[in-house]
Amino acid sequence: MGEKTVDRDGLRGDCANCFGLCCVALPFARSADFALDKPAGRACPNLAEDHRCGIHDRLRRKGFTGCTVYDCFGAGQQVSRVTFGGRDWRGAPAEHSRAMFEVFPVVRQLHELLWYLTEALGLPAARPVHPELRRALERTEALTRQTPGELAALDVPAHRQEVNVLLLRTSELARAGVRGRGKDRRGADLMGARLKGADLRGANLRGACLIAADLTGADLRGADLIGADLRDTDLTDADLTGAFFLTQPQVTAARGGAGTRLPGSVTRPVHWTAGR
Repeated sequence: MGEKTVDRDGLRGDCANCFGLCCVALPFARSADFALDKPAGRACPNLAEDHRCGIHDRLRRKGFTGCTVYDCFGAGQQVSRVTFGGRDWRGAPAEHSRAMFEVFPVVRQLHELLWYLTEALGLPAARPVHPELRRALERTEALTRQTPGELAALDVPAHRQEVNVLLLRTSELARAGVRGRGKDRRGADLMGARLKGADLRGANLRGACLIAADLTGADLRGADLIGADLRDTDLTDADLTGAFFLTQPQVTAARGGAGTRLPGSVTRPVHWTAGR
């Protein structure tokens, strides 16, 4: 019997099949990432009637860098087309739009877990926990298909904790076979750290703060990067081959170049080479 997996393409944002939920449901504050304040539930002034961003090709220049690094992991199209059956929030009763905006961040968290679980199932070293990972994936996938009311009432932190136990075990198994396994830097404060050329093979960097850290030429092969804050981290010429639990938002928030080696699960951000 084949292993249960999820199509990871379905765990990437598809704006063409979403009602611009991230541009309405989520709040943001004026900062280096956003040019203005916006409360949750209010549409961004840049959101057009067709649910497309009116300044999509100029977001960084207009001060909306935070939008360029965001990914809903496919939650937008799931909520828009499945949970609410394609019924738009525009012109709908207030209770409909409120429910949609409330459910969106819940499904986003579930889809992020599906991303990690799917990746974990692709790691041969994690085979001892594959049966448990498959069950967790099936359970999480089932949760995403619940009704709006059920999703709104879901205890997401409790479910995340259950899944995290398996992901941590996966990390230990995967990193155990990395030659020169790195130190445990889980949750470490490495903001602005000078780690140029550092040997971080197999390092545990779960939840580490690496904001503006210098990792140029660093060796991050086989490192666990789940939840690591890579905003403005310099990954120029760094080797992240085989690094796992790395997401596209993390990579997009970092700085890098043509010499940065990335795992196949993420793509090289356009602004790395376009100077944007």
